[in-house]
Amino acid sequence: MASNIKMVEGPDSYDGAGFQATSFDKIIGLARANSLWPLPFATSCCGIEFMSTMASTFDLARFGSERPSFSPRQADMLLVAGTIAKKMGPVVKQVYLQMAEPRWVIAIGACASSGGIFDTYSVLQGIDRIIPVDVYVPGCPPRPEQILEGVMQVQELAKNESLRRRNTEEYQKLLNSYSIQ
Repeated sequence: MASNIKMVEGPDSYDGAGFQATSFDKIIGLARANSLWPLPFATSCCGIEFMSTMASTFDLARFGSERPSFSPRQADMLLVAGTIAKKMGPVVKQVYLQMAEPRWVIAIGACASSGGIFDTYSVLQGIDRIIPVDVYVPGCPPRPEQILEGVMQVQELAKNESLRRRNTEEYQKLLNSYSIQ
C-alpha cells in the first residue's frame, strides 16, 4: 500500500553518521514556513471562506497554521479578508504595526485586494494603500483552495527569506513608503 504522505523537504546540508550540518538561514526559514500563526481580519463574505479553510475539509492546520491568533503580538501572518472601509484603514494599519517582525500579509478576495465591486468614497480600494501586501488571493469570494495556495506562497516566502532582509535599506524604503518606521 503506497503512502500519499508528503514530507517537508529538508534544507541542503552535509550529512554524516549521526549529524547533519546546514546554514542557520535555512533552518530558521524551514521553521518559520511551517509554523505560521495567522491573524484573521475578516469583515465580510471572504471571512466565511477563511472559516471553512480552517475547518476539517480543507484543514489549514496541515500547513503549520494550527493556531489562529487573535492578538497581533502573537501572529506573523495577517489575513485581511473582505471589504475594508476607509474608517477601518487605521485599525488595519495599527494591527499590522503591532505584529512582530517578520510578518507577512495576505489580501484575501477582490475587496481586500482592490475594493472589489465597491468603487465608492467610503471603501478602501485595496489594503496595499495602507500596508505592504505579500500575496493577493483573487476571487469574490475566493475558494478555500485558493486561500491555501496563498498560505503556501507565504510559506515559500518565509522559507527563502534571508534573516537579514528585514534590515536592508530596500525594506526600510518600502516601510517608509507606507509611513511606517
